[in-house]
Amino acid sequence: MSFRRPLAVSFVALALAAGLTGGATAAPPSATAAAPDIDVDRVLGHLADLESIAAAHGGNRAHGQPGYAASLDHIEGLLDAAGYETHREPFTSGGVTGWNLIAEWPHAAGDEVLMAGAHLDSVRAGAGINDNGSGSAAILEVALAVAEAELRPDKQLRFGWWGAEELGLVGSRAHVAGLSAAERARFSAYLNFDMIGSPNAGYFVYDDDAAIEALFSDWFAERGIVTEPAVEARNRSDHAPFLSAGITVGGLFTGAGYTMTAAQAAQWGGTAGLPFDPCYHRVCDTLANLDETALDLNTDALAYAIWELS
Repeated sequence: MSFRRPLAVSFVALALAAGLTGGATAAPPSATAAAPDIDVDRVLGHLADLESIAAAHGGNRAHGQPGYAASLDHIEGLLDAAGYETHREPFTSGGVTGWNLIAEWPHAAGDEVLMAGAHLDSVRAGAGINDNGSGSAAILEVALAVAEAELRPDKQLRFGWWGAEELGLVGSRAHVAGLSAAERARFSAYLNFDMIGSPNAGYFVYDDDAAIEALFSDWFAERGIVTEPAVEARNRSDHAPFLSAGITVGGLFTGAGYTMTAAQAAQWGGTAGLPFDPCYHRVCDTLANLDETALDLNTDALAYAIWELS
């Protein structure tokens, strides 16, 4: 989150042997198929890659730094190999060119857009594994699950990795500013995932849209988890430009610098009196700074929303 603010799923072939079916082949799965259970180890693998990239490039993945460029190259390569149509959007912050990465799944039945996004940059203090490697890795793995399932959604599925969020949502603001009125009108929703593996995790849901909030809250409730509105995240991450442009938004969050209360600790099993992420914007935001259960649950909820809303 910006400092300027307080699977693997294997596709099961449905076609029978040609000798039994006369050679007929079943259609690929539609978006009505059940959402996959994302393998958190694969998400952790992406995070290990991001940590290694930071270590090899000055210890961070910040805007304008080589670690950010290497992170972008790495994710783009995986998406290209999976069959996505990718492109980079340039913007300028502090006199330095930065880039967003946009990936489109080229198998939609209609023109309406469902987008999920996360900021890829860290602060200069460290590798930024929870903030926001967690969101970046989660949407990457869900995007790869879409490809692995050969999903044929009704809506156009779009994924975005934003640059310079930590400098004031610069990349996502540039993206939204570049959308025409007609392009904005095509959006059904934008879903944001910023810090979804906090080590003293809370379970927070964006409350900007009642229907999307209920979709996520009901999913967690079915697993015995009470959610709360993501008050700390309001207007503090990359959903804000979309919301200001009149686009429906939603998202998930596990907390940053706010302190967990006793009531929250009782319902989530955390530690009262400590921040949700004690390593927020610090050098200790590494792979050791994660709650794997929270990361797993939030990634599965993300996948569920993509399957349901697309």
